[in-house]
Amino acid sequence: MGPSQRHLILRKCDQTNLDELVELSLRTFKDAFEADNDPDDFKDYLRIAFHRDTLFAELQDKDVSFYFVKVDNRTAGYFKLNENLAQTEVKSNSSIELERIYVLNIFQGSGIGAWMLTEIKRIASEKGKHFLWLGVWEKNHKAIRFYQRLGFTKFGTHPYFIGKDKQTDWLMRLDLINLDSEYIPLK
Repeated sequence: MGPSQRHLILRKCDQTNLDELVELSLRTFKDAFEADNDPDDFKDYLRIAFHRDTLFAELQDKDVSFYFVKVDNRTAGYFKLNENLAQTEVKSNSSIELERIYVLNIFQGSGIGAWMLTEIKRIASEKGKHFLWLGVWEKNHKAIRFYQRLGFTKFGTHPYFIGKDKQTDWLMRLDLINLDSEYIPLK
């Protein structure tokens, strides 16, 4: 059953959602990447990136937003948006970073990810952003194809650390308006 036949709801998270956000973040990240990483480096990364204190602080940052996607009143996934100086690489007022987008395994392949991207583009456009960008692990070929199908293009790379393991992320962008939007190539 695709998202058009389901009742999808987007709900912005706040501090009252902390426990669910921690659990969902850990579960989706483990499902996506645990098998492809060194166990010790992976545990170190999880301990910091998805710690309750880390996520609590991010929920309080005015430039960071988390959203749950609910399907028939069940949480199917979430995403995280960063603006202004909260962005991890491109620090432009014209852009918004999609730092995380995850769908639980049981909901994958049903079009929810594409629906989420439509909502993300709507949010970014309503905020007057010119482009949306993200980092995706160069070995995550499935995600890269997904983003390319939705119009994202590669504009650079940056290092991404899972514990001590230095990996490479592709930086991809999607222009939201047909103006001479600020294009920021990386060195």
